[in-house]
Amino acid sequence: MPLLDKLRRPKLFSFALLLITLAVGIVIGTVINTGVKADRQTSVTAPDASPLTIPQATPIASEFTKLTKRVEPSVVYIESDYLAKPGKSARHSEDSDEGDDSAPQQPRDPSDMFKRFFGSPEPRSFRSEGSGTGFIVDKNGYIITNHHVVENADRIKVHLQGDNTEYRARVIGFDSETDVAVLKIEAKSPLVPVQIGNSDSVQVGDWVIAIGSPFGLQATVTAGIVSAERTSNDLPGANTFQNFLQTDAAINPGNSGGPLLNTRGEVIGVNTMIATRSGSYEGIGFALPSNMAVKVYNDIIRQGRVVRGSIGIRWSKNGSQTDTLQAFGLDHGVLVESVSPSGPAGKAGIKADDIIVAMNDHPVKDGQELVNKVADMAVGSPASFTVDRDGKRMDFNVVIAERSVVWKEEVGENRMESPQASKPLTPARFGITIMRLTEKERQDLHIDDKSGVKVVTVDPGSFAEDIGMQEGDAILSINRQPVTSPDDVMRVQTAFKPGQPVAVHVVRGAGIGHHGEPQRFYLSGRLPDQ
Repeated sequence: MPLLDKLRRPKLFSFALLLITLAVGIVIGTVINTGVKADRQTSVTAPDASPLTIPQATPIASEFTKLTKRVEPSVVYIESDYLAKPGKSARHSEDSDEGDDSAPQQPRDPSDMFKRFFGSPEPRSFRSEGSGTGFIVDKNGYIITNHHVVENADRIKVHLQGDNTEYRARVIGFDSETDVAVLKIEAKSPLVPVQIGNSDSVQVGDWVIAIGSPFGLQATVTAGIVSAERTSNDLPGANTFQNFLQTDAAINPGNSGGPLLNTRGEVIGVNTMIATRSGSYEGIGFALPSNMAVKVYNDIIRQGRVVRGSIGIRWSKNGSQTDTLQAFGLDHGVLVESVSPSGPAGKAGIKADDIIVAMNDHPVKDGQELVNKVADMAVGSPASFTVDRDGKRMDFNVVIAERSVVWKEEVGENRMESPQASKPLTPARFGITIMRLTEKERQDLHIDDKSGVKVVTVDPGSFAEDIGMQEGDAILSINRQPVTSPDDVMRVQTAFKPGQPVAVHVVRGAGIGHHGEPQRFYLSGRLPDQ
């Protein structure tokens, strides 16, 4: 063998051995490294934890779930289209109704606190939309909702649950006094009406459910309780014939006109308005009781409108009625502020300052109760009234008339002039300065005799401010003692003792730009103890 070949073979063998050694080293290194990583991974897991499992779907059949499924098909989503007209808003062109068996209603401007759910479309050159809720009350397509949801709408569209059809609705009738409207749609098949409950059985603390379309989100269900029962006296902006169930069930813009249900799935209210500073839910909502809505509905489908009785008197919601009555030695009754000369009460002989203490031999607690009783009576039916006149009881027979007819001629326009600083002013104990009325002021305030003095200023924090007296009011009497001059006011005041109830009879002008007669009412309270 050549010497060169002998030298090559050991070199090749060594080279091959080196390659094999390197390969084995790489393999061993990889295995070791993998094992180290495995150890590291094992060290960060939770060896004592068990994997979670998803159980088989099993519905929880609660009472809320059952009634929601049953009632949802009867709740509808309402869209109202408004074609804005040049120079006019598409909505809220309201007629003023000054007549009432109560103090005159203020124009229904929205209050900062109490806002309707239904957004007011802005007057634009294109069609605008609003939305609300309603519920089916008859299989033939009759629906109850709020009047303000569809008021002045050019087109009303109704959407049923689970039905993509858009139904055109027509207004059968409405009652702005209670904010109730009745619609009708022509459906493809008989509809499922809601069950109507008796709202008189509702108690504070009862669970309730609201179903509606807040912000257009259809079939939204919320729950809460009945927080309180309210009358129109409790709520700024409410009409005389509106009582409410207060609830904390979440309701927002778009819920208006939807049902408030009890735990049996019966409608006990119509969601109507909320108390809010933000414009949305803040925990206080109001539903018109179902009994009131049912009465309005029945009147509309039977005669096309709501007819209410009236005797042609006004009574005041201002001041404390309890203090007023106590000042006259009574614990119940309604103080008559003014009487329509051509109305039933006026014809029968009832006068301003009379206190109605009973109707048909049943005591009358307050003005709201009297209004509701009279309104429910049939037009043309007789009623007897017992009044307290200067401490003497007198009975009068009155024939109930239609409210809209009684007050039709009572609309007028009055303006209140500013106080004239050039006149001499007299300070009074109540925290006011007063002066004599001019003949022009008497005419504007419809004061026929020489009674009355004008309130020029009201001191902050005074008794007069506490009971609601305002600059420009005219004082006619104090605890039924007439005043014709500032001296009369001073004389009457000297007989008062600390803590004594005081009732001040005032006339307040309608205000510049406002329609209606001046308001006559009593401002009442107790004098400070010191």
